[in-house]
Amino acid sequence: MARPSVFLKIPKERVGALIGPEGRTKKSIEEKLSVELKIESETGDVTLMLAENANDPSLLFKAKDIVTAIGRGFSPEHAFRLIRDEESIVDVIDLRTIFGRSESDIKRIKGRIIGMNGKTRKIIEELTDANICIYGHTVSIIGNIEQAQAAREAIQMLINGSQHSTVYRFLHKKRRELKKKMLELWEKPPEE
Repeated sequence: MARPSVFLKIPKERVGALIGPEGRTKKSIEEKLSVELKIESETGDVTLMLAENANDPSLLFKAKDIVTAIGRGFSPEHAFRLIRDEESIVDVIDLRTIFGRSESDIKRIKGRIIGMNGKTRKIIEELTDANICIYGHTVSIIGNIEQAQAAREAIQMLINGSQHSTVYRFLHKKRRELKKKMLELWEKPPEE
């Protein structure tokens, strides 16, 4: 029986990050998720296959998310959050779908999202507890569903032209809502 596999392409300049020093990152992904990675360094083509002894096909999709995250500019340490935190997802916003091939618009929006000396990106990360990476023509987010959704909304506001102060207010409000929700989970009395 053929083993389940997934194919994806990452930028050639990210292949080194995927393999890691002395192949450690690749080996770590393979060991932790029971998959095999075949990486074509010249093209950036990556084939993921479930290992012979693996019995959980969902691991293939988790491995695909990690390879995608590394390909979209995240460090392997940030990408491994997808393993450490079961609820974490990777969300990729392709700016070409919004601005077409207009390099100047994409560059301008990336600048708005990053902010002066990385301030805006840092604030979005701190207030949502998500990790954000701006690379090439994409903006990628790693976090749980609520964190990723809040970060995506903030980024979408910046793309749509909202002022930074408006986005910061939105994020502070969202953070209060998320904290309140977490407190409510802790304070619920046990059901009898």
